[in-house]
Amino acid sequence: MATEMAEEPKIASDSAAEPAAQPTPPAAPAIEQIGKHQVKIKKPGQRSCNEKDAKGKLCAGHLKRWYYSADIVEQECGDLERAWGKNAEVYRCEHCRVLYKPAEGEAQQPNVAGRGMLSVFGLTVPPKSEK
Repeated sequence: MATEMAEEPKIASDSAAEPAAQPTPPAAPAIEQIGKHQVKIKKPGQRSCNEKDAKGKLCAGHLKRWYYSADIVEQECGDLERAWGKNAEVYRCEHCRVLYKPAEGEAQQPNVAGRGMLSVFGLTVPPKSEK
């Protein structure tokens, strides 16, 4: 009895045909432009501007909550109210005027610094006992 063994076809290795995949670095968040306003995404806990000038120096201005619907100059322009509505949460650098939107999933804060720590000054502390 002759056993015939069927030869299995050899499969070419895909690793030789394709170069090794290089990991891609995470892309920086896109900077949005609304009219004349430059808009960036604020990182959680970020309190100062990270915009660089022409020399590469950081602005480092404080980010403050900006109510654009009450701003007289912005009322004339009206770009942000058309894009985001009347009361969107927006922060603006006090020096370079770059706008920052909060990060996705970041809860609306009463201020940029966040909730802060509880103070002991509002609590009633029992007096010390005399010896």
